[in-house]
Amino acid sequence: MLQLTYISSAVGPCAESDVDAILKTARRNNVILGVTGLLLFDGRRFLQTLEGETASVNAAYQRIRNDPRHRAIVQLSSKETKARAFGDWAMAAQCISAGPGVVAQVDALTETVADPNLRETFRGFARVRAAALTASSA
Repeated sequence: MLQLTYISSAVGPCAESDVDAILKTARRNNVILGVTGLLLFDGRRFLQTLEGETASVNAAYQRIRNDPRHRAIVQLSSKETKARAFGDWAMAAQCISAGPGVVAQVDALTETVADPNLRETFRGFARVRAAALTASSA
């Protein structure tokens, strides 16, 4: 099974309704492809892990790379794994601009992730965004 993690930036403003539409499509496609994972969005950047059979993950990732709503796509990791880090979630998601409890929410979402690097990638992303929100409101 392939586990691929990437980060990208949104092209222009991305409203919560836009993210909801992206998730609706992703979840529908991912169920068909057998792809699972986690998506975080902070208002500007997407951090996502895709998991599943190699061809399915590569197909999903290629659709993302071709999506004009993304720019500056950087693949952070791609590796074979024996088990899914995110279970059977069609695509769990969290908008981390949602408030101060985001760090605890992301910690809970990643609590069972065995790979410490993957777990800390998501937790660090949430903590950086939370710190930026705190600094901008001070």
